[in-house]
Amino acid sequence: MSDQGDARLAAVVGLAQGMAAAHTARESMRAAALSALRALEGSFAAICVWERELGRLRVLVNVGELAPGEQEFPADEVYPVHDFPEIAEFLHERWITGGEPHAWVESAAYENDPQGPAGPQGPTGLSGSDGERGADDPLWGIGRGGRKARRVAALRRRGRGCCVVAPIVLRGRAWGELYVARPLGRPVFGRTDADFATVLASVTAAGIAQSERLEEAHRLAFTDPLTGLANRRAVDMRLDEALDLHSRQGAVVSLVVCDLNGLKRVNDSLGHETGDRLLERFGSVLSVCGAMLPGALAARLGGDEFCLLAVGPATDDVVAVAEELCRRAGALELGEGVACGVASTGDPIGPVRSARRLFRLADAAQYRAKAAHSDRPVVAGRDGGTDDPVVRLADAPTPTADRRRIRGRSRGNGTATAHGKGGPPPGGVSGGGASGGTSASGGPGGPSGGGLTGGGGVPGGGFAGGRGRR
Repeated sequence: MSDQGDARLAAVVGLAQGMAAAHTARESMRAAALSALRALEGSFAAICVWERELGRLRVLVNVGELAPGEQEFPADEVYPVHDFPEIAEFLHERWITGGEPHAWVESAAYENDPQGPAGPQGPTGLSGSDGERGADDPLWGIGRGGRKARRVAALRRRGRGCCVVAPIVLRGRAWGELYVARPLGRPVFGRTDADFATVLASVTAAGIAQSERLEEAHRLAFTDPLTGLANRRAVDMRLDEALDLHSRQGAVVSLVVCDLNGLKRVNDSLGHETGDRLLERFGSVLSVCGAMLPGALAARLGGDEFCLLAVGPATDDVVAVAEELCRRAGALELGEGVACGVASTGDPIGPVRSARRLFRLADAAQYRAKAAHSDRPVVAGRDGGTDDPVVRLADAPTPTADRRRIRGRSRGNGTATAHGKGGPPPGGVSGGGASGGTSASGGPGGPSGGGLTGGGGVPGGGFAGGRGRR
């Protein structure tokens, strides 16, 4: 193998390794563009995605010598696909006759001189005019007239002499393009360069497919499949990060825990399919209310339990959203409203050094709301600070049996049981036992084996016992 062949093989391997080593999709795109830039001895490279539904090419990354106005990761660099239709038309014309996707070349110098930038035979060794060569040689694409002029004008405007454009194809469809340019005065890309660009684009496509699979796996791992909300795992991770920010910078961290009332009755009388529709409907309401708090995470913890996690907004703003959530849940055509408890580091609840304590506080507040059949949220710490019965209930070293009675959790399978008249433990909340008797199971994203120890949960099944919280 020639030295050039060895170098190009190494470039292919380097591109694949660079994309595989990237931690994010953005890093992966950048690694691919940089590898293609070096492999094709260009001065600039970009990767674009074809947004079919919007009819445009959107630039994901620019690397190399950037022209004025270009950014490495542009927020809004887009081009109407009808201005640069090769990504669609070139593929269609080549594949319709049984061909394969192949890169093409555009040259500002070539446009100036019909004889070609490298003399009468041009860079490919083919003689003839622009139209003759373009009609017979796939190297020069199909963009002609005004459409090709726009690509050439873009080259000139940015001080570039030529470019090679390779389609990135995923699952048999054009996904986007790999674009590499050279400056004026440098040799124009030839056929071997276009062939190599096609190979690089294929390797890039494989890397993108792998990234998409990993992103989908990540999404599934942190998403409740029924409602599309975040799941308990996502809440645990976000809450750990939020409390770290709270300890370092004093950020306000607020947690709203909700129990959807009446799910068991709906399941028993109308069927589980209708119960699922109620869960989905409430999930939508929670998502809408969560959007009122910038950056809030809306999640289903399992069964009939949901939560909102907010970092930054004032506690009063969170409470106002919880009140709106209760109002909207009460207006649903199914179910019996929602019991909401709020715990926030912005209220006098004492130090919050762990996710477990904030969850226990929100759980205790939610229990009080449920016991009182309240149609408004109960907020920990607002009835006497650390002497608030909610705070005392959350912090009390309650015996295991009483803990399960308070939360209505059985040890074995993480399902809720009705306890009707059971009163609170010493120092607990007055006003009657838990009502409603919801026997919703953990559900997607819910506990496994009761979650008594999973994820650093509360031993013995405390307020967080059914969810394996830390």
